[in-house]
Amino acid sequence: MARIVLGLGTSHTPQLSTTTEWWEDHAGRDRRNPLLLGRDGQFHTYDELEAVTEWNVGPERLTAEVWSDIHRKGQEAVEKLSAILTETAPDVVVVIGDDQEEMFVDDCMPTFAIFAGETVSDVPPDEEEKSEMAAGLRAALWAAHSESGETYKVPSQLGLHVITELVIAEFDPVAVTRQPYGRTLGHAFTFVRRRMMGEQMIPILPVAINTYNPPNQPSPGRCLRFGRALRQAIESYPEDLKVAVVASGGLSHFVVDEDLDLRVLDALRDDNVESLTEISRDYMRSGTSEILNWIAVGGALEGRPMELIDYLPAYRSTGGTGVGMAFGVWR
Repeated sequence: MARIVLGLGTSHTPQLSTTTEWWEDHAGRDRRNPLLLGRDGQFHTYDELEAVTEWNVGPERLTAEVWSDIHRKGQEAVEKLSAILTETAPDVVVVIGDDQEEMFVDDCMPTFAIFAGETVSDVPPDEEEKSEMAAGLRAALWAAHSESGETYKVPSQLGLHVITELVIAEFDPVAVTRQPYGRTLGHAFTFVRRRMMGEQMIPILPVAINTYNPPNQPSPGRCLRFGRALRQAIESYPEDLKVAVVASGGLSHFVVDEDLDLRVLDALRDDNVESLTEISRDYMRSGTSEILNWIAVGGALEGRPMELIDYLPAYRSTGGTGVGMAFGVWR
């Protein structure tokens, strides 16, 4: 029977994969973003954020020394997760992430989807697409795409089995067996391959949750139940496989909400993931919605408290924008 032997959680923000000289560029995008999810669960402009004094960040948290320290700790955390993955040597890595109009666009945006084809490909942006990107995002492309593209092996039989079992459990995942032409596997998945697998090429089973794109995002409770059902589906697979499950993304962004992040991390460390179902869906929007991927993995690893590797509130502006970077492991 298949066994889940490891759970990992990692942020995948471009801020994590760019040196600090690019962080002001990331902050510049925040200042132009009219839909910044504030700590009140409502959308704001950057000027509105700055007008709320208690949300402001002092200059002492935006110095070159502070940024350098956060960057160093982020790299160390990714390297530690990578070492744990290598040491565990799973046969399959199930990656739970969100797709941001990479493989799925507005013609079909499933709440849950599982890719069960034989292979899936990283399709890097072409030169025209790169030219339209912000400079800071171009600088982070190395963590999301190879130069010429890459094809990943998918454990398709496991994928088909998981889809069948999830339907029996009254979930309705979209079964994807062919990659749409010109579309790529999303960065939530390629980040795990490129930054955590190194030279390894462990087969990946992509499990996509639409955390990001309205109107059909699932609730925290739905994601918890999905994670529990996913665990049962994996463990009922008859082949002897060691499986790692990875939550990719988060935590709060593009406005850092330390209280929310710590609430999530404390619940996962205490193996009290059920308490996270009480979080309002108002907070599970924008980039912060990637917390739902962690809740799903918390459901799949329920009974095993998460070990927190690090939590780094990486502010990049006085308005409190940035990313709550988090790294954890379930064993």
